[in-house]
Amino acid sequence: MPETPPRPLDLSFTQRFRFHGGLHLEVCQEVAAAHPIRPAGIPPQLVLPLAQHIGEPARCLVAVGDPVRRGQCLAEAAGMVSAPVHAPTSGTVVAIEPRPVPHPSGLPSTCIVIDTDGRDTALPAAPATDYTQSDPAELLEQVRAAGIVGLGGAGFPTALKLEHRQPIELLLINGAECEPCIACDDGLMRERPHEVIEGVRMLRHIVQAAACVIAVEDNMPEAEQALRQALVELHEHDIQVVNVPAVYPTGGERQLIKVLTDREVPSQGFPADIGIIVQNVGTAAAAFAAVSRAQPLTSRIVTVAGDGVREACNLEVRIGTPVRHLIAAAGGYGSRIERLLIGGPMMGFTVDSDSVPVIKTTNCILAVTAQSMPAPPPAQPCIRCGKCTEVCPANLLPQQLYWFARAASHDAAQDFGLFDCIECGCCAHVCPSHIPLVQYYRHAKTAIWTQEKQKRASDIARARHEARLARLERIKRERAEQLARKKRALADKEAGDNARKSAIQAALERVQKKKEQAGTRPRNIDNLTAEQRRQIEEVDRRRVNRSSPQDPE
Repeated sequence: MPETPPRPLDLSFTQRFRFHGGLHLEVCQEVAAAHPIRPAGIPPQLVLPLAQHIGEPARCLVAVGDPVRRGQCLAEAAGMVSAPVHAPTSGTVVAIEPRPVPHPSGLPSTCIVIDTDGRDTALPAAPATDYTQSDPAELLEQVRAAGIVGLGGAGFPTALKLEHRQPIELLLINGAECEPCIACDDGLMRERPHEVIEGVRMLRHIVQAAACVIAVEDNMPEAEQALRQALVELHEHDIQVVNVPAVYPTGGERQLIKVLTDREVPSQGFPADIGIIVQNVGTAAAAFAAVSRAQPLTSRIVTVAGDGVREACNLEVRIGTPVRHLIAAAGGYGSRIERLLIGGPMMGFTVDSDSVPVIKTTNCILAVTAQSMPAPPPAQPCIRCGKCTEVCPANLLPQQLYWFARAASHDAAQDFGLFDCIECGCCAHVCPSHIPLVQYYRHAKTAIWTQEKQKRASDIARARHEARLARLERIKRERAEQLARKKRALADKEAGDNARKSAIQAALERVQKKKEQAGTRPRNIDNLTAEQRRQIEEVDRRRVNRSSPQDPE
């Protein structure tokens, strides 16, 4: 059946729709947003992973011992889905080695380690660009070169996301910071609304969107008011600021699209497939800085919160700063912490050490005690209550996915939409049996990705083997053809030689025959002179002498 075209876009955005499931969670980001954003400072050492984004890790361009300056490109993008890495400050590269990084797996990754010199020397400033007078393709290339990725947590290269191949009806700027405790986007919109608006203007100029909306949760009135005031001061009338319900996970791009437009992104598809592009407010501000000030992505705002630190706050952090430096900037640990999370309490993951660095996708450091977030009790058998299905925002069947993941029935799990799961944690949050459902889904996804990677490697090996066999067969055939050509050439040469020999022999025989005929035919002596007759007689005499036997001496 043909696909149903999306319903017409309501540009007034006065109606709000509901996505399936979701949770109303206790909000605590006011504590962090109550304080102004302040710089975290430059640590003695920076650790910069080459993989800070979705896709291929960046390709290192420096060596141990190289001096670097702020803004210098340290690693280039290794493919289409990749992003470069730049130096957040000046210093010297002291190591390029595997280090612990903030990742749910806990595995180390290759990192560039820089000892900072404290001078923060930057590269010569590049000329500013007026995006209103620039071609969108040029702006897109500047965003790509600056290493901008999605700062909402996904880390998808921004330039690749903006490269659409169909008309874009709506540019949707995501300011819905729905997970508890995270307040970095709230602080950005409160304190730097002009940067956000200018970034939104530039992104709209790139994608040529028909409409543009900034979505803010209804529990962030200060941020909403700051954006509206900035729109008035900048005389901007084509960008709307709308509020959305603070229901977790409204900040997910699929859920936010559903709430504002009642459109649904196709399974395994992208928002651009239905004429919508979603970007985070922090991403918009970073893209504007990359174009207007030629400033690559070397820092970001990070929320440090939880009852395990003395002062919850928003910090402007250099990429690569160890987490312990942020904890110290927040006043240090206030009490014995139970866990240290990267991200919020719902989608965040535990790290074993505070030596891991901040990367481009780090939006929150959460230090919690056993009182505020006790360790989960042991998992019990599933009682098939169906609560997980009721709250799933992706409208999946988490219980079935759990059984398939547990039994390693990967094909069945994919048939039930495993990769549509956004790992929001709603199902695990309401599970009365305390089953870590998201961990099962992540394990199943990793297993499938590993199988696909192995299959691709096997396909490549098989293709190489088949190509080798074809090449050997071609070489064998070419050699046989070459040998046949040599034999034919040799046969042609021999035939030519024989023909020449036969022609020479025939010519010799003709000459001999002519000579013999010349010696026996009668001559007309009457017509010869005396001298000619004498010569003929002399020849005859010599012929007779040669034919007669010689007398012995």
